[in-house]
Parts: sequence; C-alpha cells; structure tokens
Amino acid sequence: MRCPTLALSLTGIAAGAFAAVAQTWVEQSSGATTSLRGVSVVSPAVVWASGAGGTYLRTLDGGATWHAAVVPGAGDLDFRGVRALDSHAAWLMSSGPGAMSRIYGTADGGAHWSLLYTNPDAGGFFDALAFWDARHGVVLGDPVGGQFVILTTADGGHTWHRCKTPLALPNEGAFAASNSCLLVRRKREFWFGTGGPSGARVFHSTGGGRNWDVALTPLRHDGAGAGIFSLAFTDRLHGVAVGGDYGKAADSAGNVAVTADGGRTWDTPGGAHPNGYRSAVASLADGKVWIAVGTTGSDISSDGGKSWKLFDTGSYNAISGAGDAVWAVGPGGRIGRLRWRDSVRVLRRAGRAVSSSETPADASLFPYRAPAK
Repeated sequence: MRCPTLALSLTGIAAGAFAAVAQTWVEQSSGATTSLRGVSVVSPAVVWASGAGGTYLRTLDGGATWHAAVVPGAGDLDFRGVRALDSHAAWLMSSGPGAMSRIYGTADGGAHWSLLYTNPDAGGFFDALAFWDARHGVVLGDPVGGQFVILTTADGGHTWHRCKTPLALPNEGAFAASNSCLLVRRKREFWFGTGGPSGARVFHSTGGGRNWDVALTPLRHDGAGAGIFSLAFTDRLHGVAVGGDYGKAADSAGNVAVTADGGRTWDTPGGAHPNGYRSAVASLADGKVWIAVGTTGSDISSDGGKSWKLFDTGSYNAISGAGDAVWAVGPGGRIGRLRWRDSVRVLRRAGRAVSSSETPADASLFPYRAPAK
C-alpha cells in the first residue's frame, strides 16, 4: 500500500518542494558589458542594478527590457551598491579609495542624479549601503582611525553622521562584493560582517549605531580575501552568513554559518556547503528558501541553511528579491531572473503562502527629494 506515503505532513512537502523542482537563472539582455555588483528588486516589474564604469540599469517590465546608462561625471566610479524605493527614487554607492567612494540620489528614475556625499577620508573605502525607509539609511566603510566607518542619515542622504563602533582588529575590513555585507531590519537594527586575517566577525546594533554587540563566526579568515561577504536574516533570530576566500573560488571550506539567536552565536552547518566562495545570500519565500550566489555558481537551501545544493554554474555577484521575484547580477553585464514558479505553486498548495514581506509598502508615500539647486 502507498497510503503511508500520502501521510507526509504539509510541512514536509513544503520543505522538500524546492529540492524536488529544478530552479534556473534565465539570463536577460541588460545592454551593459561592465561588471555588475548592485541589484535592488522593488517589485516583479521594477528592478535597479549598478556596476563599474558609472553604470546603472533599470527595468520597468520585469526585465523584458533594461535601460542602461552612466551617471554624468561618474564614468570612473564603480557603483557596487544600489537601493531603490520605487521606479523613480534610488541611491547609488560607489566603492573606491578616498573620494572615489560617493553616494548619489535620483528622484526621477535616473533622468537627473545628485551627488549627495563624497568620502572625506583619504584612507576610507565604502563597502555597502542600505536604507530602512525614504529618510533613514546607513553606509558601511572600512576602518578609519581604528574603527569601522558607519554613517547614518535621517534626511534621505543629504547629510550623514558617523557613529562610533567597537575597535576593528588589525587587518580587519569589509567586502564591497555584493552590497550585502550590511543588512538592516525593523526600525534601526542592522548587522555587518567582516573579513581579513582578523575578521569573520558580525557587528550588530539595535539602536541605529548607538550600541553594539560583536560575535565571532566560524567562517574562514585566513587571508586578506577571506571572511564574511554577505548576511541575510529571515526574522529577528534566524540568519545565514556566506563567504569564503574569493581568491580560492572553488574552495567550500569555511564558507557558511548559521545563527538561531539573532547573531549572538554562529555555527557551521553539518550538511553540504555551498559549492565554493559565495559573495551573496538571500532569504526568500518567507524564509523557506535561501539562495547563495558566487563566481562558481548558485546554491539553494530549504532547511534554514543547514544544507545546500548547487543548481546553476553561472557566475553571479549579487542577489535581491521581492516576494518570489528574484534577480542576480554578475560580470560582463550579466543579469538573470530566477525561474521557480512551479516550486512556488507547490508551496502554496502545501499551505505555505509565499510572503511579500520583502516587497516595500507603497514606496511612493516616501518620495526621495533631490536637494535644491
């Protein structure tokens, strides 16, 4: 009799659904040829991306067509971070030494860009940018004066104020690989991960940078190119950190850790690891699925990051999702949209509705305002 097989719980069906149905990246024509490291999904229709050569991209039709352009006067900048509110308002962050690290904003879909902030520290380097809402945001930069640079804004990026952080360890820094080593949640909570010979630590603040906890993770930090490259949380307690050593892209040693207590402690999962160095990770489908991407491929986990399965060998740098709409970007202008609709239907039939919690509330209620000329 096969009836006992049918007695599997709905939870079990949901947990295995993504492993049973193949996922794949469907490449889209971006119109760009530069390396892309920033992506921000607003909705299934609206997505922004960014990269080298002062490049930004936007689609309004789910990637059927992309508009690629260069921010005027910024052709020598590498926009490694983008955060968008809607089809009109977005911020770009460039990464580079000293004044090559900057923040730009647009309120009209990229028709006009305003330079909002230029890094004043010759030894500084911006790594990641995030926003809670239209007014409140944070930037992470490599240590200056022995402390990581944490800049916060309460006016949409017009002014920035530096927060004190615990001392950085010697040769500790952050990685500007995917704009995801910095993560914000709730009203003023954020985490960031570090790397380098003294790195692989997670800094956590619940007060917008006024208070801090620091935790060591088991990710590798045995060289300048090793450590934490990306963090993602599905709720206030459960998170995943990925990384490794970008100079050893095929090596899976020390490339993932999980937490179940809000980042106070981190453990190495016992199952199969992602298949090499991974630069970005995202929690999707209401935390039922995690996807990690890197230069050697993409992996999926349906058990909270405890085990991973390679599903694509294409090279990607960064990932972003809103509900079940997910994009990744990579070298040579590569942009891919995740095809997994069959899996989403399985989840829904199993009683596990796909959450739209990552889809912003009506972003037009919080329009970005360009500074007066």
